[in-house]
Amino acid sequence: MLSGKTLIVTGASSGIGAATAALAAAQGADVISVDINPPARPVGRFVRADLADRASIDALVDALPAGAHGLANIAGLPPTRPPAQVVKVNLVGLKYLTTRLVPKLADGASIVNLASLAGLGWADAKETIRASADLGFDGVEAFCRDRAIEGARSYFFSKEALIVWTLQNRWTWRERGIRMNAVSPGPVDTPILKDFLQTLGARAEEDMKTMDRPGTPADIAPVVCFLLSDGSAWIRGTNLPVDGGMFSNILCQMNGL
Repeated sequence: MLSGKTLIVTGASSGIGAATAALAAAQGADVISVDINPPARPVGRFVRADLADRASIDALVDALPAGAHGLANIAGLPPTRPPAQVVKVNLVGLKYLTTRLVPKLADGASIVNLASLAGLGWADAKETIRASADLGFDGVEAFCRDRAIEGARSYFFSKEALIVWTLQNRWTWRERGIRMNAVSPGPVDTPILKDFLQTLGARAEEDMKTMDRPGTPADIAPVVCFLLSDGSAWIRGTNLPVDGGMFSNILCQMNGL
């Protein structure tokens, strides 16, 4: 499915990123794994980068080859980390890496952003999302302070804004055939699941009652790989929930069904 493609996977040292890198390689892709920490089981070529740091991203882009066929933006921080760090990695750094890398991508490339069900409330945060459109690394601390983005709100906001950015850029690079989509997992059994449960507490426990089980990285990786493949060529600007039915439950509740 991915034979002959060169794919860049961020967050490739653990969780969904590691599963995606391994599956893409198994499907024939030449994988470039990106993370701040080296993977225990390297897949393809590894390049270290800190997505909270502009200079580190610039060095990463310089080190990456031209002509990659896909970018999977999977790296992310949980809500237990300081709010400014969460927003930098999950949103500002992701957007900066993507826009810097687009000129080096092959025509017809696919960009997949790992969002979250935590971002489904984006319609109620439009004003703050609009204000973040041109947010750079240097302004994140002040932005979080001025907009009361603290605690778990940092994670929710970062995913809300990421979903909107994905929708808005559905046609941005269509002259080159480059498409962008997002995947929104529900609770996934990764090393940071305990961080979400710790932060969200009773709310998370209640939400998870709608599921038969938490997801696993192996549930999410095939969806990311499909969106990176030629089979998804006509899917653009989509946010695809992969959540064991949790989103359907939320929609039914919202609409009194």
